[in-house]
Amino acid sequence: MAKTDTIKKGGIGIFALAMLNIVAVVSLRGLPAEAEYGLSSIFYYIFAAIVFLIPVSLVAAELATGWSEKGGIFRWVGEAFGPRLALVAMFMLWIEVTVWFPTALTFGSVSLAFVGPDQSWDQALAQNKFFVLGIVLAIYWIATFIALRGTDAFAKVAKWGGLIGTVIPGIVLIVLGFSYLFFSGKPPQIELSWSEVIPDFSNFNNVVLAASIFLFYAGMEMNALHVKEVDNAARNYPLAIMIAAIGTVSVFVLGTLAIAFVIPQQDISLTQSLLVAYDEMFAWAGISWASPIMASCLALGVLAMVVGWVAGPSSGLLVVAKGGYLPRFWQQTNEHGMATHIMMAQALLVTMISTVFVVLPSVQAAYQILSQLTVVLYLIMYLLMFAAAIHLRYSQPNRPRPYRIPGGNIGMWLVAGLGFIGSLIAFVFSFIPPSQISVGSPEAYIGILVALTVIFVAVPFVIYRARKPHWRDPAVTDFAPFTWEIEDMHPGVINTSDKVTHTLNS
Repeated sequence: MAKTDTIKKGGIGIFALAMLNIVAVVSLRGLPAEAEYGLSSIFYYIFAAIVFLIPVSLVAAELATGWSEKGGIFRWVGEAFGPRLALVAMFMLWIEVTVWFPTALTFGSVSLAFVGPDQSWDQALAQNKFFVLGIVLAIYWIATFIALRGTDAFAKVAKWGGLIGTVIPGIVLIVLGFSYLFFSGKPPQIELSWSEVIPDFSNFNNVVLAASIFLFYAGMEMNALHVKEVDNAARNYPLAIMIAAIGTVSVFVLGTLAIAFVIPQQDISLTQSLLVAYDEMFAWAGISWASPIMASCLALGVLAMVVGWVAGPSSGLLVVAKGGYLPRFWQQTNEHGMATHIMMAQALLVTMISTVFVVLPSVQAAYQILSQLTVVLYLIMYLLMFAAAIHLRYSQPNRPRPYRIPGGNIGMWLVAGLGFIGSLIAFVFSFIPPSQISVGSPEAYIGILVALTVIFVAVPFVIYRARKPHWRDPAVTDFAPFTWEIEDMHPGVINTSDKVTHTLNS
């Protein structure tokens, strides 16, 4: 890193922050879903980055610096709308990750299926629902036990697994995919013309499946806390975000096109096409022996990703629980400080949800419906986050924010409003069955999505209504009250205080 890119006092440089965000977001798992669109996937990736990725990053940066105490999304929404909706937002984050695990682990199980030497046998094994279910549960429970060992244990797995299982396979995919295009002598499986970049908006089904692309960019808010470590954040943080956005979009676009070059559109499978693409490209390059190695690397990458996500949202929910918003049973930790009861409950819930793979007509149908449910739940959280950012500009206008979205309230409306509208549109489209994928009965598909969404949203309201004073342990001091509580105000009333939040509870 150049000296000019080094932040004072050991802070985070622009390039380092950009890389943190790229690593937090990029995953190869979802590329086949967008390879379905060929060159038009470029449009979807760029559109989603503009209306979602960049707004999420900038809004989260302002919220993280203005209200920096523990709690993350719970604190941000709670400052704006009170603890009831804050609990909804936090629960959405935890439950969407829980629902997401089976879809991510399906990719891991398919990767393991392709470790064998016979591709046709591998494909048949990857379509076996009971094999998929068994591997999903095995990897998840292993990841849970690793995460229970504490930060040091899962950090090492996440670090090396991310490098071996995501970064290196991503580079190999892009290099081989474009080498195949230019040097194989075979025609690509998609039409290469500028007219193909703009989607056919008259075909509504194109927009429906593409709505899932928003989840590709989810997670950028996790690194918003790092903005406090950036010198001249008003200038350097947006610059780092732009670099991260360009890098992320580039990886997604190039990786998606690499698959589209090799796999015919009608043969694309959401769960298998990435592995099939590797097989085809390795065979062309004369290194077929590398296919099982790559499959093993991808499986390791899934394990590393899951280990990190098992601990993250559960730790966030633990902070909320210790604030008195969940019974003391859920505040239990082990000697490593990990939320044992929350994590075990999550593991049991993942086990139950994973049985959907046995019920639905195909693994691909289960993969799609759970992926869409994840999008729906996550977008509810984002809708609350964008609304909270706008509301706080008016309810706490003078609260110091080391990073503030430029342009005053108009700038906030433009950025957060764009994110809110984009998230709302994606939310609505997520309930419409994509015609490209067999999901059984469309009515059943919609019914399952709506029913599960209603149930999961209702849970935090029920918990909040049932809360008791004794849930809050007086000995717990690591959860600060909301600023409006300390200043004897109300979240719906304008608070003109200009005090820094972390000084209020000292």
